[in-house]
Amino acid sequence: MMFRHWILLGSCLLAFCGRGSKPVISTWIAPDSSSIPSTEEGDLIRYGRRLVSNTSAYFGPRGTLDKTCNGMTCQNCHLNAGTKPWGNNFGAVYSTYPRFRERRGAIETIPERITDCFERSLNGRPPDSNSVEMKAFVAYLRWLGAGVPKGKKPEGSGLANLPFPRRAADTAKGRAVFLAICQRCHGSGGAGQSAADGIGYVYPPLWGEHSYNTAAGLYRISRLAGFIKFNMPFGTDYRGTKLTDEEAWDVAAFVNSRPRPQRSFAGDWPNISLKPVDLPFGPYADSFSESRHKYGPFGQMQKRKN
Repeated sequence: MMFRHWILLGSCLLAFCGRGSKPVISTWIAPDSSSIPSTEEGDLIRYGRRLVSNTSAYFGPRGTLDKTCNGMTCQNCHLNAGTKPWGNNFGAVYSTYPRFRERRGAIETIPERITDCFERSLNGRPPDSNSVEMKAFVAYLRWLGAGVPKGKKPEGSGLANLPFPRRAADTAKGRAVFLAICQRCHGSGGAGQSAADGIGYVYPPLWGEHSYNTAAGLYRISRLAGFIKFNMPFGTDYRGTKLTDEEAWDVAAFVNSRPRPQRSFAGDWPNISLKPVDLPFGPYADSFSESRHKYGPFGQMQKRKN
């Protein structure tokens, strides 16, 4: 069935969709890994899943294939190997790509999107587009999204969009929340917690030289706030969140105010009028400052953009 990966969760389930909240009755659920076929294609899918869940073992500083990335794994940002509802999952990748992306200013393919992740979130170099590894990544994403109709983005896929706060996100308040809740896993200095084998991280670094760079998607605080709200602290999911929306925005602002690798791409945002309001790098099609574009408040800016 085309809809075999969708399930009904009941009319009272609350999840965020768009700028605000509304009750929904279904969400995307990943297929069970035990259903991967015992074929050559299945072997490629399983390899892709391992690459997502343990990227650092292959491409990190102690990687067996190449030492080109910062030691984080794809799974640090795409939780549970890209299968967790509202956990920046891959549920809608295969159904919506190739697609036009404003950042690129062109149609983007799945391999190009994977390349972006390697260069930005992993602050490294991607595998060759014709490599077995790239084919395995694509095979895994194709298998995850096989039950989603083409062009559709099911509930629970990707990240939730939190409503814009009425005020600017506050880094001081975010620091207080971080120290009270987040440092127990990520450390007071945001360096994360290394795995026992020293290859990857039990909890990833949130800033510093081994974290995502300033060109990564999560460097936009709206993206990071949506991730934090429905997934943090560790063990949280959309059915029982711990932080308020404002706390999520403030923590995101604090984390992204901390030092991290600087990287930019000359081809990004060829049409500046398409830049999202929380992109903290000019030039802009409006007169608001970079600081305002980084921390808000965003409501008035979005109204003018619309």
